[in-house]
Amino acid sequence: MKDFVHKEDLEELQRKIGYTFKREGYLEQALTHSSYANEGHKHLRNNERLEFLGDSVLSVIVARYLFLNYKDLPEGVLTKMRASLVCEKALDVFAGELGLGDYLRLGKGEELTGGRQRPSIIADAFEALLAAIYLDGGYEEAQKFVLRFIPKNIDLEKSSPLSDYKTALQEIVQQNKEEKVSYRLVDEHGPDHAKVFTSEVLLNSNVIGTGTASSKKQAEQNAAKEALRLMGYDL
Repeated sequence: MKDFVHKEDLEELQRKIGYTFKREGYLEQALTHSSYANEGHKHLRNNERLEFLGDSVLSVIVARYLFLNYKDLPEGVLTKMRASLVCEKALDVFAGELGLGDYLRLGKGEELTGGRQRPSIIADAFEALLAAIYLDGGYEEAQKFVLRFIPKNIDLEKSSPLSDYKTALQEIVQQNKEEKVSYRLVDEHGPDHAKVFTSEVLLNSNVIGTGTASSKKQAEQNAAKEALRLMGYDL
């Protein structure tokens, strides 16, 4: 269990972070899980308040970066992009690059049950660490830290609400529980190495879109795309 008897631990992490704290107390607090503070270390402040602040700082930094660098994308796409970059899964990946879990102060119970590798704990610690940098060094240092991770983890295709037309159509239709979407293959022709498929998408029993492609899956996507277009959605 890390108790930072040796200052080398803090120095090593700061080298990885790329930032040297003027007040190391912020760093120690960011790395102190509530389980550690509650197990005989009541004098220590845990990282929950820092996590709260870090969550907001992270959202602002990511939103600003996306706003300035993706000028042609609509609000809906930017919102999805931001969500994918500030979620627990993403923060666990970012923290993993630093080996952040190795530096946490955990209670014995958390230590024994794998808390050092638990994504929720690691992601919270990342937000707390960001808040510590923000409080100690200001917005510019916090931004510099976050932007080490953001650009290389942006996936425009996954962020686009229209990269999966079937899902987009389903989300619209399911708002009315009485409506049901289904697909059917209506044509298949051509040699085996170059087949062409045509599918229809139906709302209940009514055809609302038709799509053609070199695979059944893409034909269904194209049918859903046509249905969305006919429904008045801007694609």
